[in-house]
Amino acid sequence: MKILVLGATGRVGSQIVTYALHDRHHVTAFVRTPEKIQINNENLTIIQGNVLNMDDIVRAMHGIDVVISALNTDGTTTLSESMPLIIEAMENEGIKRIITVGTAGILQSRTTPNSLRYQSSESKQKSTRAAEEHHKVYDLLNQSTLEWTIVCPTYLPDGERLGIYRIERNFLPEGGTKISVSDTAEFTFKQIKERDYIKSRVGIAY
Repeated sequence: MKILVLGATGRVGSQIVTYALHDRHHVTAFVRTPEKIQINNENLTIIQGNVLNMDDIVRAMHGIDVVISALNTDGTTTLSESMPLIIEAMENEGIKRIITVGTAGILQSRTTPNSLRYQSSESKQKSTRAAEEHHKVYDLLNQSTLEWTIVCPTYLPDGERLGIYRIERNFLPEGGTKISVSDTAEFTFKQIKERDYIKSRVGIAY
């Protein structure tokens, strides 16, 4: 498959690139700083660009089968501002499938029905700014015609891939407190072939 990875130099994104190349897919890494990618692989194309520039996004989308976004919030509104451009470019190019990495804050709250976790006492985060950004992306994808999946990890330490974790549609698995970057990247990457979580958020934790 031809996979476009946004946020390809981040902690999760860089591991998604590695998994995809290992599986012999063609990967286009869309990055601001190409020199951050230290991989030489004939199946890897690096495109330098800005996710807030429609021309750059359109250039990156040509011939792509599936988009994986591991963009993070970085203390800015880039995430929510870029998603309308990404959705429009995908719809124009006829690309249906997008998998994004969100946050457990935008899963449903178990304690407060009709609220998301970040809006309830379930969330231990002091700041809700990042979750609000991911919430905007969730709303935008929900209103789109795309076949989207949002992978929603809780606390994300670095660590080995265990390959064993719990997942739950729209909720964080009971008592889940963490999930490694490696396992999050693996599950996210696997969704390129899965159809189980189309138009769903997925909570992931050990």
